[in-house]
Formats: sequence, structure tokens, C-alpha cells
Amino acid sequence: MVEIIGVRFKTGGKVYYFSPKDIVFTLEDKAIVETSRGVECGEVVIANRMVDESEIVPPLKEVIRMATPNDMKIVEKNRIKEAEAFKICEEKIAFRKLNMHLVDVECTFDNNKLLFYFTSESRVDFRELVKDLAAIFRTRIELRQIGVRDEAKILGGLGICGREFCCKGYLGEFQPVSIKMAKEQGLSLNPTKISGTCGRLMCCLKHEQHSYEELLKITPKVGAFVKTPECKGYVEEVNLITGKLKVMPEKNDVPIYVSREDVKIIKDSQIKVNKEEIKALKELEDK
Repeated sequence: MVEIIGVRFKTGGKVYYFSPKDIVFTLEDKAIVETSRGVECGEVVIANRMVDESEIVPPLKEVIRMATPNDMKIVEKNRIKEAEAFKICEEKIAFRKLNMHLVDVECTFDNNKLLFYFTSESRVDFRELVKDLAAIFRTRIELRQIGVRDEAKILGGLGICGREFCCKGYLGEFQPVSIKMAKEQGLSLNPTKISGTCGRLMCCLKHEQHSYEELLKITPKVGAFVKTPECKGYVEEVNLITGKLKVMPEKNDVPIYVSREDVKIIKDSQIKVNKEEIKALKELEDK
């Protein structure tokens, strides 16, 4: 067993493990740690805890110290610097006439590096832009091209459910979402209905998939041949949530409505997504 604390550097960001040494942290404390990007200040979201060694990725780095009031002043100054850098970078992008959209700027705690995140529909030659920024800020400059999902995670917003974007609020990492999930959940394969503000498949499809998989195990699918208390017939419509089925009897054309608990599956069907649907909607799965 190894003692760890969990540190997060951005709201909804990934949680990283560090060794607390002999320091006792509580939730929402600030910790100064060394990362691959340099020295950073993060928020403790997992207090001192013992975990199995198999749960960590070695080597486990130690925290440098608990953040002091002076450290928090530095963090505040860095936020101001980031805002200034954002404005200057936008001006330089316009001057260089580059086809890129600046999304965010981050300054490491030790002021050793400025990171600029941007989106673009194509590759961008930003070498001259880097020289411009390095001459102004006199520090290491790094530009990173990100996808539309990452952009939504950084900027945040409200989804069609009226709640904060899942990616902004609590998702540490994006999970793969597929067209097949939307099909299994009985959703219309209309891009405007199944995609989020980022233009990609909604993350909530992944959150709810496990529940739908369990319901699919006990519910006949469209096309299944079943036996009801009244007759035998084929399932034409299914509501997985309520468990209501529309069944067309094999000997007449008047449909009946029954619950899944009242039918016996003689021959089940399968949910399929044809190649044309996958091809037409493939870009919705991309990051």
C-alpha cells in the first residue's frame, strides 16, 4: 500500500496522484507539485489515502509543499498574465493572418512556460508566431492544437439538458462514444439530436449505456418474434425505459400493446447500424 493525495489542476480535469510526504492535506487545500510541464499549483481533491501500489503509475512524485499565501499571490498574478497573453496572442494571430482560433492560455506556476491552446480546421505553420510571443514574454512558448471536444471542456457552457457540460463539470477524461450506442438507446440518428454543442456525440450516451445494455438483456428487440398472452407476433416498436412493446400479430394487422414482462421471446432480433449510417455520421465520433 502507498500513501497518496489526488491533485487536480483544472475544474473537471484529470486527477493526478502524488506522495504527500509527511504533510496532511484536506480537501480543497492547494499543493505545489512538480509535473512534466514544470512546477504547478493544484487543488487537492483526494486527501491523504492509502491505495494499492498497482493503482499508481510509477514513479510517484512527492509534493513540494502545501501552498502558502505568497504562492496564491503568484497564482493570481499568473491569471492576470494569462489574460494579457491571450489578448496579445490574438493580435499577433490577426497580424500574421493565421487560420487558427485561440481558446485558452496557461502559465505554469514557476513562469517557466506559457501554453497557448487553439483550434484550426487544418495544420498551421505558427513558427513565426512563436518567435513573436517569445520575444514579448521572454519565456518558453508552446502552442497546442486541440479538438472541438477539448475546446468545449475548456470554455464550458450549458447542454440541452440545462446543466453544465459534463466534460467541464466532472469528466476527467473523454470516453469513446459510438453511433451504435445511440442506436441501442433508441435515438433518432439525427446529428442535431445526438450531438452536443461541440458537434460530436453527446458524452451522456456513454454514461447511460450500461443501463441500456442491462435493459436490452431483458427486452425483445424490434423484429423479434414473441408470444403474448393473446397471440404470437413480431415486435414493431420498443420503449426500453417503460418496457412497453408494440406487437403486430402474425394472423391479423391490428397491433397490440404489451409489457415486456408479459411476453416470451421465441426468436430475438439484433440492433444493427448499416454502413451508410456509420459513414454519414462517422465524423460525430471523432475527437
